[in-house]
Amino acid sequence: MKIRYAIPALAAAALLTLTGCTNADGATDTPKEETPSASITADEAAVALLPAEIKDAGVLRIGTDAEYPPNEYKDNDGNPVGWGVDLAEAVSSKLGLTPEWEILGFDSIIPRIQEGALDMGSSSFTDTVERQKSVDFVNFLNAGSLWAAPVGSDVDPDNACGLTVAVQAGTVQHTDELPAKTKACTDAGKEAIEILPFDGQPEVTNAVVQGQADAFSADLPVTGDAVSKLDGKLETVGEVFDAAPYGFATQKDSEMTKAVQAALESLIKDGTYLEILTDAGIESGALTEATVNAGEN
Repeated sequence: MKIRYAIPALAAAALLTLTGCTNADGATDTPKEETPSASITADEAAVALLPAEIKDAGVLRIGTDAEYPPNEYKDNDGNPVGWGVDLAEAVSSKLGLTPEWEILGFDSIIPRIQEGALDMGSSSFTDTVERQKSVDFVNFLNAGSLWAAPVGSDVDPDNACGLTVAVQAGTVQHTDELPAKTKACTDAGKEAIEILPFDGQPEVTNAVVQGQADAFSADLPVTGDAVSKLDGKLETVGEVFDAAPYGFATQKDSEMTKAVQAALESLIKDGTYLEILTDAGIESGALTEATVNAGEN
């Protein structure tokens, strides 16, 4: 069950000013710049791997939640932007296809890939063994989890029993990390962690700033972005943990998986991949090759 909490309008407005005008839907007032995909030419080897129906359609249908800045979020016109979007569109260009984005709830993306309504999911998916049962993942970044809390707090992610922790619904932090941590608390006879799931990361961040939660847990790039935008209000706490790869989701055991892997490999070789990650400040998580289903947890 997804839970939303109302934020007083004036307080929310003040917060939005601090976060570079990011609204509750993840939109930003910064116009979308031309992405590297604008100058990318198709890779013939990758195109040859495409399923015939997708090649003939000329469109790559991509699903994203667009509520996870700076990876994927919405601009003023409701279009998806972010470095994750840039990379997915670069993959689309390598495949000689036009990207067609569908913004929907995070939990709805994998089922729509399974049923064939989407060709690829690009929504900061952590590649896990459990998710690999449903889809394949073409890996493109080494990531991990990192907590944030109000500046000066004594929050310790390794000793969080009794705390209230916000998280985006459906993420690995919501489904795996926090349930495991709270079970460890109750097994030890301590107070459980209260987990507050929200539909989007902006709401998660707001919950901590407004005092509804003691801390939040998110992927490293997302936590770092929130802390930098709210300089003086939030700080990272603890160390990065549970390192795992991000991946583009595709149909299980499909030709689409092979085509996306080949397209990403081409982007790695020609330098476009590293350019996108470097511009986003996350080049430390760059891969040297495009792997498939490298997640081991």
